Amino acid sequence: MSDNAAPPPSIMPLIAGFMPARLVFLAAELGIADLIAGGTTATEGLAQRTGMHAPSLKRMLRALCAYGVFEERTPGEFGLCPMGAQLQSNVAGSLRNFARFFPDQRAWKCLDEINYTIRTGETGMSRAFGMNSFEWLAEHPKEAAIFNAAMADVTYVVARSATAAYDFSTSPVIMDVGGGNGSLLAAVLRSAPSSAGILFDLPAGLREAEATLKSGGVANRCKVISGDFFESVPAGADLMVLKSVIHDWDDERAVTILIRCRASALPETRLILMERLMPECMTASAAHQRAAALDMRMLTITGGIERTEEEYRQLLKSAGFAWTRTIALGPPADQAILEAVPAR
Repeated sequence: MSDNAAPPPSIMPLIAGFMPARLVFLAAELGIADLIAGGTTATEGLAQRTGMHAPSLKRMLRALCAYGVFEERTPGEFGLCPMGAQLQSNVAGSLRNFARFFPDQRAWKCLDEINYTIRTGETGMSRAFGMNSFEWLAEHPKEAAIFNAAMADVTYVVARSATAAYDFSTSPVIMDVGGGNGSLLAAVLRSAPSSAGILFDLPAGLREAEATLKSGGVANRCKVISGDFFESVPAGADLMVLKSVIHDWDDERAVTILIRCRASALPETRLILMERLMPECMTASAAHQRAAALDMRMLTITGGIERTEEEYRQLLKSAGFAWTRTIALGPPADQAILEAVPAR
């Protein structure tokens, strides 16, 4: 390399990359953004409201200023930057619950087993906790509530993009398979006022469904059915929706879910998957970094996988579906709709 050549990009941001994730996690957990938005901006007041050690909290907040989350307006007094505003509760596009869920203590313990995972293909979850992710959430209701809230926040963003890109109104009966609290189905039914809905999930996933469907104004058009999609899926739907379901599972179990859907499908039933699509080849870009981060979470915690479009098409084919089209939703949803029909 000549003396005048530009230095290579530093790898230091990646080496130190674990730090901001945990700082953002703690800021979200403490509700710092809500406090600042409410007028508590000085270190002493923030420390008093959160029960933290003021000098240490100040250092943490100053560190987050360096990452563009907060801004230090005067020494020890903080304001919200656009990134930090996303840590507020109950605002459109909030990522506070996601920040409390994605880099939580469980994730760190699973990631600590990355050597084991890469060497064996087994999850860090099974190594660190002796159970799978969904079993663990069933035993930890507080963390499960945060997880469900995080998924609802993400679903809000995806639902807005999906209802703008896809015409749900042509389907008399729409079933959300593995639909959790019903936030996606509520949004879909609001876009299709003549359609009825079926919400299907395990009993634990449906705990908040009644309240969500009622607040969404669609409870009178919905049936809520509990069950296990590895065993069977209810019949009678003209459209089956699976959002962020298939990516949670390996190929064998993913095909099993789709086979159960195929078994209950009517001849005219359409099925759509809403999933993030992995690129055929990775490049150094923000979009691919987001995809990679989620894929690494699948690898270390759930045992699932983020797939390419072709890989999803092959899963659908293996289960007896024929792919018909793919609709990219783009940012901020960063997902796609893959539509299929029963193969003839």
